[in-house]
Amino acid sequence: MKLIVKLYFIVILSFVTQAQNSVLDSLQLEIKNASNDIDKTTLYNEISNEYKYSDPDKVLEYGTKALELSQKNGYQIEEGIAYLNIGTAYIILGDYQKALDHFVWAKAIFEGMTPSDASKEKVDQGIARTYGSMGIVFSEQSNYAKALQYYLKSATIYEALKDEGQSSKIYNNIGVVYKSQSLDNKALTYFIKSQEIQKKMQSPNIGITQTNIANIYFKQKNLDKAFEYYTAAKNSIDTYPNPRALGEWHNNIGEYYNSRDHNDLAVENWEKAIVAFESINDKFGLADTYIYLGQFYLTQKQEVPALKMVNKALDLANEIDVLEQKSVSEKLLSTIYAQSGNDGLALEHYKKHSAIKDSLLKENDIRKSIEASMNYEFEKKELLQKEENKKREFLLKEEAKNSKTKLAFGALIALLLFGIGFLIYNRNQLKKTLTLQKELAEYEQKALHLQMNPHFVFNCLGSISSFIVQNGTDSAIKYLSKFSKLMRLTLEYSKESLIPIDKEIESLQNYLELEQLRFNNKFDFTIVKSKDIEDDVALPPLLIQPFIENAIIHGVIPKKEKGTIHIDFSLTNQSLTCVILDNGVGINQSKKNKENLVLAHKSMALDIIKKRLDMISESTAKKATIVIEEVINNTEITGTRVVLQLPLQYLHE
Repeated sequence: MKLIVKLYFIVILSFVTQAQNSVLDSLQLEIKNASNDIDKTTLYNEISNEYKYSDPDKVLEYGTKALELSQKNGYQIEEGIAYLNIGTAYIILGDYQKALDHFVWAKAIFEGMTPSDASKEKVDQGIARTYGSMGIVFSEQSNYAKALQYYLKSATIYEALKDEGQSSKIYNNIGVVYKSQSLDNKALTYFIKSQEIQKKMQSPNIGITQTNIANIYFKQKNLDKAFEYYTAAKNSIDTYPNPRALGEWHNNIGEYYNSRDHNDLAVENWEKAIVAFESINDKFGLADTYIYLGQFYLTQKQEVPALKMVNKALDLANEIDVLEQKSVSEKLLSTIYAQSGNDGLALEHYKKHSAIKDSLLKENDIRKSIEASMNYEFEKKELLQKEENKKREFLLKEEAKNSKTKLAFGALIALLLFGIGFLIYNRNQLKKTLTLQKELAEYEQKALHLQMNPHFVFNCLGSISSFIVQNGTDSAIKYLSKFSKLMRLTLEYSKESLIPIDKEIESLQNYLELEQLRFNNKFDFTIVKSKDIEDDVALPPLLIQPFIENAIIHGVIPKKEKGTIHIDFSLTNQSLTCVILDNGVGINQSKKNKENLVLAHKSMALDIIKKRLDMISESTAKKATIVIEEVINNTEITGTRVVLQLPLQYLHE
């Protein structure tokens, strides 16, 4: 059974409240003694930040006071921090649209500043915090690609600042994103990085991180490692008491003991979890625990205690209105009654489970629609804010130039103003020309990309038609399932100019598996990515697939023997190199085969790709090349090699 896990933005530790009250009292006293608005602005922001552990309304109240004073006095750093605090309050309150609006405003302020050496570190911290906060919003919306993009940018800045405390938090958040995508090994890497810093800093949250690590090892069936980290997590939680973390730990270790058939220890720990959650009236955690117990007793064929536990879980789920827990509980009740021979109640609860499941699906569809709208608004506002920031920066620079000119050359002011006006005009004309050229290149590249989409879909639909004719309906169902997954990936990134390399590899993997099905495993394939390639390396979508299609259709399929296709991604002199190697019939034989076909078909894919490469070269000022050659071994043609070299680009650029 898969239990529901609720992600809390804030973990409230048992000892935080007392320490927080002491800090707040001290800050309130300092405000009374503050002699100027700048000091008051800073103190208002500090108070706002402290209240995030307990009262989002107070975060808003003091953040708004700091914002008003900072705007009145032109104190940009504190204005940006005020926007961050207000955005944080809206995250806690669940209003993600307003949260993103405030983070965009904060980002525009920090990125538009030209700080002195004294304030540069504070500005960099503001930018890093902004990126991290935006990552949280996108993570909560399940937009993991965007969340990862901003988390990685935040981590880079914190690492440069040598801020290990904040780096640890960002590493943990990156681990959560990877875990949500079932990329357990990557999640494990970042959780362990976070744990090492937490150990050094004696962080009270280390027990939660160690539990996350243990859960991944448990999922991977590495039970000895899992138990090692569960034990370390318990020691940490005992050192830094946290009832919520303790309850979750008992639930997880209970699952561990259950998997090893230590039934008494499993039940004992779930009962301890109930005690921990009851101490803080955590009804969500209690419902989860009762579901664990109900599932356990059901597998032991003890219907009476199973029924008791699941009914308790359902009562709590109804009280706090958590649809996921309601759905799981109703399904368990249906199973219990069916196992007891009470078919009437089994059917009744199964119908309730189905109704709740439908509600969840509808709710998820509505949420996705709202999130898509929010993302569009976010992108639009971010671009508008950048333009406003550029205009403001330009005006400030011009005002500074004019002031210096008047002071230094008063006697020649008329002549200099004429010269400055002429320079500004020329500069604006040049800037407009360069901007238009850049936009033209981008639009041309997008147009070429859009031409590739129907080409790709047309070829895939042709493959489906051929497959159904050759293999029948049953095999076609499996083929269509893989095709739908490939289309989902293609549509997801169809509007993006760059996509992560891991997503491109996933798409290629799906496409090759489709063609394997279609041609009855007529060929094998391998895809290799160099360890030197970082996670945020990106490349344009649908650039490699046409070459693989040619390797299959015109290379290995005409060959009598079973073919092989090898795809290799590596780094070469600041370029991303992709090599596609097949052991097919070769270029010349492929051309002869085409000439013998009754129906001629002209492929535009290669021409489009060459144009796209030209556009990439123009927009990046770096070479993008392609080489296609036959592989010859002792005068014998043994296949075709395609070498594609692209400028090295990253998602956060």
